[in-house]
Amino acid sequence: MKCLILAAGYATRLYPLTENFPKPLLKVQDKTILDWLLEDIDGAGVVDQYIVISNHKFAHHFKTWADHHKLPITVLDDGTESNETRLGAVRDVQFAIDELGLNDDLLVIAGDNLLDFSLQSFIHYFGEKQTTCIMRYWEESEEKLHKTGVAVVDDEDRIIEMEEKPAEPKSHWCTPPFYIYRASDVGLVKIGIENGCGVDAPGSFIAWLSGRTAVHAYEMPGKRYDIGNLESYEQVQREYRGIVK
Repeated sequence: MKCLILAAGYATRLYPLTENFPKPLLKVQDKTILDWLLEDIDGAGVVDQYIVISNHKFAHHFKTWADHHKLPITVLDDGTESNETRLGAVRDVQFAIDELGLNDDLLVIAGDNLLDFSLQSFIHYFGEKQTTCIMRYWEESEEKLHKTGVAVVDDEDRIIEMEEKPAEPKSHWCTPPFYIYRASDVGLVKIGIENGCGVDAPGSFIAWLSGRTAVHAYEMPGKRYDIGNLESYEQVQREYRGIVK
């Protein structure tokens, strides 16, 4: 299994902290956001390569970080230099697939989210289902549902329908940016793009894919911290206590 970290955003809502520095390398307590995620994932013993997809503006920061890391990390520069010219998450995934010839099971994660539970449980769930899998959590707030991916699932966790940023949400199951693409579905990313699936939000490909093959949604056993602005970064600095094993 390969792990692809989406880190090509510009985090404009976190300025001035991220005006010249990437959000995933900001520290929470004594570790970068990425180190919290990758050290946990590596404990599962199934990932043999970590791939950080960055933009041109921040790629050198990630390369410096990777050069001093014990894990096998490859940093890719997608060539974009501004928020206005970004490729979008789905195109970044395809960029990595093309650049490295990826055809393995692929764990795809946002590099700017923290979890208080281990992603190893999600990896085990994927092993049981043997389909492409995503994560989900229950969100009561109608306002928040309009700003995220929302899925309808059946009694066996299979996605019946999914939509990014719906005007009229059909459930309260939010889908954060943590996915495992089955190897046989990796080649469908390009087809999804060619067939008009959205490219900005990473869940857009999953929404397209779930209408064509089985995709299952793992219910998160804990909390996700989405570091979207200065207030949420200050909050996670106060509250985060690491991963509960």
